[in-house]
Amino acid sequence: MEPCGRVRGSCLRPTPLCPPSPIDSHTELPVPHPFVRPDPVRPGEESVWQYPRPPVLEPVDKRIRVVFNGQVVADTRGAWRVLETSHPPVYYLPEGDLRMDFLEEAGGGSLCEWKGAARYWTLRVGDAVAERVGWSYPHPSPRFTALKGLIAFYASPMESCTVDGVEVEPQPGGFYGGWITPEIKGPFKGGPGTWGW
Repeated sequence: MEPCGRVRGSCLRPTPLCPPSPIDSHTELPVPHPFVRPDPVRPGEESVWQYPRPPVLEPVDKRIRVVFNGQVVADTRGAWRVLETSHPPVYYLPEGDLRMDFLEEAGGGSLCEWKGAARYWTLRVGDAVAERVGWSYPHPSPRFTALKGLIAFYASPMESCTVDGVEVEPQPGGFYGGWITPEIKGPFKGGPGTWGW
């Protein structure tokens, strides 16, 4: 079976669509910061210190739900996640599984050295508004073309974000958009004293 090619065949969790293959020569395995002691990892758990840099993209075979102001904003089994050293996974959800009528483009943007130029989204449900709570890559870099048509969300402004029914914790600090579930082990970049990681 051929690798999916969407992420240069470097998925960390092989599936029939994305079979196992070695991490490519452009992907460095992480070397933890000299002052970081990774949390212990048991079978079935993942350490963010084993995620590569540059990051990789992989499909997610789990149900992802996002609720805001009492409304289901997203409900999908077609998500992708980005894995990068020291960060919990960032989940990207297909626009076709989102309530796009609740979303409006927000001003401004940013540039990711790996994924390209980001567009931001504001979520408006009834009288509740979350400014710049989502982001997407309309024209992602070649390595991340699978992100086209997908939107990620910060978990903290939401009423609920779940991965297979498990409530997520937002990545510390409010700047990065990772989602932490119990099997993801840190420590995580984002909190005080971690910006140099």
